[in-house]
Amino acid sequence: MKLSQSTLDSILSTSPEISSEAGPSLSGYDGVASTNGHANGHVYPVMTNGSSSGLGGGHKHGKGIARVSLPGATISDDSLINREEFIRLIVQSLRDVGYIESAATLEAESGYTMETPQVTQFRQHILDGMWSKAESALRYLCIADEDGLLDAKFLINEQKYLELLEAGKTSAALQVLRNELAPLNVDSDHLHTLSSLIMCSEPEDLRRRADWDGASGVSRHRLLSKLHDYIPSSVMLPQKRFPILLQQAIEYQRHQCLYHNLPSDGGAFSLYSDHYCPSDEFPTITTTILESHKDEVWNLEWSHDGRYLATAGKDKSAIIWRVGVPGSSSPDWSLHAVLEDHPHAVNSVAWSLDDLVLVTSAEQYIKMWNTKTGVCIRTLEGGHVETVSSLAWLQDGSGFFSAGLDRKIILWNSSGVLKEEWPLAPMRITDMALTPDNTRLVAIGLDVPPQDGTPSRGAASLDGTSSATNPLLSLGSSKGTNRLVVYDTSSKQPVLSMRMEGELTSVKVMHNSQYALINHAPDILYLYDIRNGRLSGKFIGQHQGQHIIKSCFGGVNGTFVASGSEDGNVYVWHRETGTLLEVLPGHGQGSVNSVAWNPTNGRMFASCSDDSTIRIWEAPHSTLPHEPRTQRLDGLGNGISNGKGKGKLSELSEIVAILTRSMNH
Repeated sequence: MKLSQSTLDSILSTSPEISSEAGPSLSGYDGVASTNGHANGHVYPVMTNGSSSGLGGGHKHGKGIARVSLPGATISDDSLINREEFIRLIVQSLRDVGYIESAATLEAESGYTMETPQVTQFRQHILDGMWSKAESALRYLCIADEDGLLDAKFLINEQKYLELLEAGKTSAALQVLRNELAPLNVDSDHLHTLSSLIMCSEPEDLRRRADWDGASGVSRHRLLSKLHDYIPSSVMLPQKRFPILLQQAIEYQRHQCLYHNLPSDGGAFSLYSDHYCPSDEFPTITTTILESHKDEVWNLEWSHDGRYLATAGKDKSAIIWRVGVPGSSSPDWSLHAVLEDHPHAVNSVAWSLDDLVLVTSAEQYIKMWNTKTGVCIRTLEGGHVETVSSLAWLQDGSGFFSAGLDRKIILWNSSGVLKEEWPLAPMRITDMALTPDNTRLVAIGLDVPPQDGTPSRGAASLDGTSSATNPLLSLGSSKGTNRLVVYDTSSKQPVLSMRMEGELTSVKVMHNSQYALINHAPDILYLYDIRNGRLSGKFIGQHQGQHIIKSCFGGVNGTFVASGSEDGNVYVWHRETGTLLEVLPGHGQGSVNSVAWNPTNGRMFASCSDDSTIRIWEAPHSTLPHEPRTQRLDGLGNGISNGKGKGKLSELSEIVAILTRSMNH
């Protein structure tokens, strides 16, 4: 806003230097201690008429600052940015970072001031806990309507009430409740909630029940943010407005960067140039081919520390591989343990929280393995009567869930003892996932008609043909209806249930516990917001009609979605836009059944296939530019070069695959 002539004259004249230290006042008003901790106490010195905003004005040596008059109202002829708004935001930012003299100088030179003295005083009254003065100052802040003014008064007195309770001044707090809050005609339920806080015996209990961090936290700054909803932004600038605008610009560039796969610590961004992640830093090259399985590989999962990979399949075994460390003296992968003795094909694996136990399932049997020794700890029987389709450990490591085609959901403790069995699900469960916050269990499967409460075994495959290969293919005909159910883990009751046409074969939950990724046959992946019960996105391109395909989230913060396909390729999309980024060839004949991203290395993922192999994909820069190192391991952990046979691509085919990708880009 424009400086008055008297204020401008004062800035341009000599005045004594005033301390510009930021921090809370040591004295308070309204019976509440004004100290609000270091987090609440960034203070702007109060502006008064005839002073230079109390900021020194840049005239310490008695030299005046000439005001600069510029034509137009924008910062340049080709800009739409208003000059006054721009200058006021810069002044605010300079003050925030401590350049008080520079801020005052800019105000004097431009003729614009960040805010009026009344706004500065109001802000300081809030930060110092001068509640009566803050309430009185509201009338100067251009609040548009009477209801808004009442709401603002309520917020101020609510903070006053809570701080009095925290200070143990119950009688004074009760007076505020009766005489200042109740007459404002607020919601009666909210008023009742506030009155119940009087019963809190300890400040910690008060802060917990009120979801409030107290006078020594950032509660007063949060109050200022809430008050901004009623005070025009042109009158009182939102806090840290310029850095927020810059952060929004950074976020926009990140969203526009389809290959963004860097930590969100800000180190990868510079204000000097637009952000861009080149595609050659994305994992598109096969650096290792693991060959030890004797038949189709159906599933794989990384350990939580990203150092081991468990794979399982049709050959009745699960294998634990140890990850090579790029750049180390021993960068190659190694076969860590072969977990045999399964009576049937292995279709599911799950790591315990500490990675010391691996749970596997084969038909209705569940086995627990010591991952260090490869010894079977226990075989769990009696829980399921049909194929166990999925396993998922609790995030606290106290146990794990199993779910199967028999519609059962069972919770086992960490020792493998059956803890509880949930009510039968309304569908034959083909996959299940637990949210990282342990509050929701997401299950998918073939809907069971009410008149057919007990599904029969040995049904048809997705296309209606007989299948005795993978028991999870026994899902019913393509005309059947599938269902997505989201359970509350505490009540064991569904909070969301949706019928869907087509076959649902895989579900994965994002790290934020909000989104579920679901493979759907034919040929589509769905992204569901399970908190709000709505479809958030879909991914098209891969092929799925007859087989179980498992997908995953990948990269830093789940930026990507990856899936196998019946055409033998791996497909990768940008999660937020649905853009298909990569189609990666390399596997042999048959389906790519599952894809899993390394949880600690955003530039590495694995895929497994009907060709009996597992491929490790990494960024090209981790190998030679045009000659990617491809390591092959047999069942003894020995390296094999240029192997022949099913699933073993020759060196020529590897080069062809790379050239094919290059031509596609």
